[in-house]
Amino acid sequence: MATAFPFLPVQASERGDRAILLGVAGLGLGTALLLLWLLGDVLAAGVFLLVFLAAGGLILLLGRHRSGLADAATMGDIGLLNAAIGDSSEAVAITDRSGRLICANRTFGEWFPGLPAPPGLAIGDHGDDRLAGAGRSAWRDGWAEVEGLATGRGRLSATALRAGTAQDHLVWRLRRMRGGQLVDETRRLVEGEGGQRLGAAGMMAAIADGGGRLVAANRVFLQRALGNEEAGIHALADLFDDSGGDVIRFRHEGDEATPLRVVQVPLDDGVGESPTLFLLLDDAGALRPAADAASDHVEALLAMLPLGLALAERDGRILFMNDAFRRAAGLPQGQPVLYPSDLVVKEDKAAVADAVRRFAAGQRMSGDIAVRLRYRADEAVALTIAGARGLGEAAVLLSLKDNSEESRLKNQVAQATKMQAVGQLAGGVAHDFNNILTAIIGHCDLMLLRHRPGESDYDDIQQIRQNSNRAAGLTRQLLAFSRQQTLRPQVLQLPDVISEISNLIKRLLGERVRLVVKHGRNLGQVRADPGQLEQVIVNLAVNARDAMPDGGTLTVQTYGVTAAEVRRLNSDILPVADYTALSVSDTGTGIPAELLGKIFEPFFTTKEVGKGTGLGLSTVYGIVKQSGGFIFADSKPGVGTSFVIYLPVHRADPMLDAPPPPKKPRQGELWGTGTILLVEDEDMVRAVAERALTRQGYKVLTAANGEEALEVLQGMAADGGETIDLLVSDVVMPTMDGPTLVRHAREMFPRLPILFMSGYAEEQLRRSIDLDRVAFLAKPFSVQQLAEAARDALGAKGTAAS
Repeated sequence: MATAFPFLPVQASERGDRAILLGVAGLGLGTALLLLWLLGDVLAAGVFLLVFLAAGGLILLLGRHRSGLADAATMGDIGLLNAAIGDSSEAVAITDRSGRLICANRTFGEWFPGLPAPPGLAIGDHGDDRLAGAGRSAWRDGWAEVEGLATGRGRLSATALRAGTAQDHLVWRLRRMRGGQLVDETRRLVEGEGGQRLGAAGMMAAIADGGGRLVAANRVFLQRALGNEEAGIHALADLFDDSGGDVIRFRHEGDEATPLRVVQVPLDDGVGESPTLFLLLDDAGALRPAADAASDHVEALLAMLPLGLALAERDGRILFMNDAFRRAAGLPQGQPVLYPSDLVVKEDKAAVADAVRRFAAGQRMSGDIAVRLRYRADEAVALTIAGARGLGEAAVLLSLKDNSEESRLKNQVAQATKMQAVGQLAGGVAHDFNNILTAIIGHCDLMLLRHRPGESDYDDIQQIRQNSNRAAGLTRQLLAFSRQQTLRPQVLQLPDVISEISNLIKRLLGERVRLVVKHGRNLGQVRADPGQLEQVIVNLAVNARDAMPDGGTLTVQTYGVTAAEVRRLNSDILPVADYTALSVSDTGTGIPAELLGKIFEPFFTTKEVGKGTGLGLSTVYGIVKQSGGFIFADSKPGVGTSFVIYLPVHRADPMLDAPPPPKKPRQGELWGTGTILLVEDEDMVRAVAERALTRQGYKVLTAANGEEALEVLQGMAADGGETIDLLVSDVVMPTMDGPTLVRHAREMFPRLPILFMSGYAEEQLRRSIDLDRVAFLAKPFSVQQLAEAARDALGAKGTAAS
C-alpha cells in the first residue's frame, strides 16, 4: 500500500541558499578588486568588501526567516488536507505551479503505483494529453473536467480545481464512471464470503483488469491456478494452457487436468479497456467422445420425429432443432437462431432465457411457459422446457407444438358458439318484436275497415301499415340469422333461381360492373326456400358491388361437388356428401385477413357510417345454415372475394316434398260461425285478434294464459252444453305453454282443432310439438291472414269429420 505524502523534502532549498551566498561573496570580492585597481588604496578596498559582505548576509538571513515561516504554514495546510482526503473513495492529488506532487491520498496510491504526478499518469488513448489540457484550463479558468479516461480499472473522470492561499496549487480528483461501483462490489464478493460459497459449489471466479492482469480471485481459483492462495500480479492468459485445441486447462495442473468451461462477464460498458469477471467450471464432458456419439444418435432420432424438438446447452445456445420445430416456430427458410430467446417477441425474451438457465442448472424436470413467437405473434403458444442429462453438451430439451390447425379449429368453434348465442338473442328479440308488430298491423287493418280510400286518415294509416311491414322484414332478417325463420322449402334447381333474378342483379350492379353467369352440368336438385335463396344471392351481389367502386366483374357460378371431391378437401366442417355449389366471386378490394372471421357476425360492417346495417351477411349465413347448407368465404386484399355455398343434393322423399300451395279463397268466403277460445299472454295481441275474429262472425272467448283457458275448457266439459270449435293459442307462454294446454284440452275434446300463433319458425315448432291436426300462423299477421287461418282450421275439422 502506498501512503499519502504529508510534505516534500527540503534539501533542494538549502543547496539554493549556499549558491546564493557564494554568488554574493564573489560579487563583493570582484567589486573590491576593481576599487583597488582604480584608487590604489588597499584600506578603502578592504573596508568596502567587509561592508558589502555584512549587508548581503543580513539580507540573506531575513529572506531565510520569511521562507521558513511560509514553509511552516504550507506544512500545516498539507497536514490538514492529508487528514481530510486520506479515506476518500476517490483518488485525490495536489500539485503546485511547477507540476510537483505535493500530496496524495491512499486511493491515489492504490490506483497509480509509483505515485506519478498528474497529468503524467500513463493513461493510454491520449488520456494524459487530455489531463494536461484540463490542467491548463484549470490554471486559466479555475476549474476543468475530463471524462472517459480508459484505464485498467475501468473508465475514469477527472476534475482539476485551482486552490490554495495564493491560488498556486491544483487539486486533482479522479473517480470511476458508470460501472466502476460494480467492479468494486464484484471484487468484494469474489474475495469475500461470496467467493467462498462459489468455490464450495465448484465454481472458480477471478477478475482481470483491462490489461489482462489478475486483480482478484476466490480461494479455489488461486489454489487450482497457482497452487497457493497468494494472488500476486499475474497475466491471466499465462495461467491457462490452450494448446489442446478447443480444450482449456490450468497450466499449473498439466496436460492431464480436467478441461475448463470459461464464462466471461464484462464489468463495464465495454468502451475501452474494462475489467472482466471470469467464471470457470470443470467441463468433464469434453473428455467423453462417447457422449458426443450418443448426442449424434439423439439428434438423428429427433430429426425423424414429427414433434417440434430442439436441444440447447447450459448457457442457452441452441445446438440442434428439427424441421418440425422450425415449422412450429414459423422460422423463415435459412433464418439462423442462436438462442431460444431469438424465437419469441421482445417482451418474452427475458422470461425464456431465465427459464432455460433454471432448467439447465436444476434437477431433471420440465415445465411449460406461455410465449408469443417472433414470427407468429398473433397468439400465445406453449413452449415446453425440460432439463436433459447424458446428451453430451445438451442440457435443455425444448418442445414446441405446431398448433396452427388447432388454433384455427378453436377459432371456428368459438365463432360458431358466439353466432349461436347471438342467434338465440336475436330470436328472442324478434319474437317479442313480432308481438308488437302484430298489434300495430292488426289495429291498422281494423281502422282501414272504417275508412275509405281518398280520406285523409286512410293514407296515414296505410303509411303506418307499410312501415310496420318494413319492420316485420327486419324481424325476418333477425330470424333468418338465428335460423328460426319460417321457410317454405321447395325442390328446385339453382340455375332456375339465378335466371329468375339475373335481370334484377344487373340493375343492382349498374353499368360499371359486368355480370358473368356460369352453370355446370348434371347439377343435383336442392331443397330450399326460393325466396330466401334469392335474398342470399342479392345480398352477396350488393356487397360485391360495394367492394368494386371503380367497376369490375361479378361471377356467379354453379357446379356439382361429389362426395369423393369433398373427401379430398379434408374439411373438418363439411360432411362427406354430394353437394350443389353456388359461387359468387368479385374482383373488388377484398377483405383483410384479420376481419375475415368476423364478416358473418351481426351488425359488423366495413362500410362507411350510414351505408350498411351489418345484417346482410349474417342473414345470408342464417338462411344457408337453416337450409342445411354451408358457406365459406375466401379473400385476398386487392384481388377480390369469393363466397361458396354448398347445398346438399336432395333425394326425392314424398314426406318432405311439400305440395304446391292452394289457391287463396275469395274475400267473401272469410265469414264463419262457431266458438273460438283465444289464448294469448300479450294483451295487445289478444285484443286485436279478438276484435278481428269477432268481426268475421265468430264468438270469441279469451284467456290470458294456459291456466285460465284450461278452466274455461273444464267448465264447458262439466256443463255438457256449449263446446269449443277452435282453440287459437300462442306457443310460448309463462307457467303453461301452448302445447301443454293442447294436450290437456285434447283429453276433454279429442277432435278439437288447434291453431298455434308464434313468432318462431314453423318447422322448428313442428319438430318440438308432437301433436296432430295442428295449424300454424306466423307473427306478425294481418286481420285477413288471421281470418283465413281460422277458416282453414275449421274447414280441416269439417273435412276430418266427414
